[in-house]
Amino acid sequence: MDRKNAMSLEFDSKSENESFARIVVAAFAAQLNPTIEEIADIKTAVSEAVTNSIIHGYDGREGKIVLTCAIEGSKITVSVMDKGRGIEDIKQAMEPLYTTKPEMERSGMGFAFMEAFMDNLEVISAPEEGTTVTMTKTIDEIKLFS
Repeated sequence: MDRKNAMSLEFDSKSENESFARIVVAAFAAQLNPTIEEIADIKTAVSEAVTNSIIHGYDGREGKIVLTCAIEGSKITVSVMDKGRGIEDIKQAMEPLYTTKPEMERSGMGFAFMEAFMDNLEVISAPEEGTTVTMTKTIDEIKLFS
């Protein structure tokens, strides 16, 4: 199917907006007729990306997060962008259990969850310029019903 659609949303870097972002992406992805498991995967990945922007990117400061979604065929691409602190060492930040906030009892599994639940993950970041996390997932168009 030759499906194309896109959306963009900007919101404040407040923790209460994390659940809002999850719901928006789930509603947008619904046009692909995903399974409950596929929706849960996407929502978890979005939650982790938005939470990283709020906690690590802005570190308690106010800022804006831009969430974009695009659908092409059976693939959804989700990007979460902030203009926060940025990441000095992306490779290190993506290591499971690595966290810059151990005092907050952060698990350091955000990027690992994003990688596990989505088909592809790309992180672009520069110190003091912000971070963009782009994730893709292909929704299985063949659903088996018993």
